[in-house]
Amino acid sequence: DGLTATESLRGRASAPEVIVLTTFDADEFVLRALRAGASGFLLKDTPPVEILQAVRRVAGGEATLSPTVTRQLIAHVAAPDPGGSRRRALTALERLSERERDVALLLGQGRSNAEISAELFMSVATVKAHVSRLLVKLDLNNRVQVALLVHDAGRA
Repeated sequence: DGLTATESLRGRASAPEVIVLTTFDADEFVLRALRAGASGFLLKDTPPVEILQAVRRVAGGEATLSPTVTRQLIAHVAAPDPGGSRRRALTALERLSERERDVALLLGQGRSNAEISAELFMSVATVKAHVSRLLVKLDLNNRVQVALLVHDAGRA
């Protein structure tokens, strides 16, 4: 299925970016796809022009989500956390340097590299280097996963 394919593709050494295009918008499906490394999640009723824009954004290093999916993620983040993911996320963020944590928190707010660069007074290249180090240190595949971690930690 698409989730297994996403996990398999993103687990490769030179993993391609993945946008999931599906009719399913159930919370567990969306979260599993994003945690597996998908950089985008669109519903099949997305207009073709928006799909093309999403492909361009993901190719440029950004993430993209259907508005319905965004609303679901916001509701998920606001829900109580009986499973301890907040504690695990906070522990993971504590392993970062202060500057890496600053970048991670801005990623959690959905900021682009250029926006992070302007806010933290560093070059875009330096932001990209911090993002790359974050992914390695946190053993994550992409910006979306960093944003989910920041949200799990309650820091977004």
